[in-house]
Amino acid sequence: MFIVSLNPALDLKIFSPSEPVGLLILFLGLIFSGMIFYIIYAVSTNKESLEDKKIRTKKETLQQEKIGKLFPKKK
Repeated sequence: MFIVSLNPALDLKIFSPSEPVGLLILFLGLIFSGMIFYIIYAVSTNKESLEDKKIRTKKETLQQEKIGKLFPKKK
């Protein structure tokens, strides 16, 4: 059995969840965990930004114009 003996000179009670420092640590941990889960969600859904959509549509129209110049429609 593993027994941990803490030095009585160290007052570790300030880190307990009922103390202000402990509450701050818990709160920061919740915020950090929430941010990590949001980042994982945002990456997994693969949402495009508005700037990416503009660039993609501009490239597609440019590509269509080049194709139109290479293969003109006969009338």
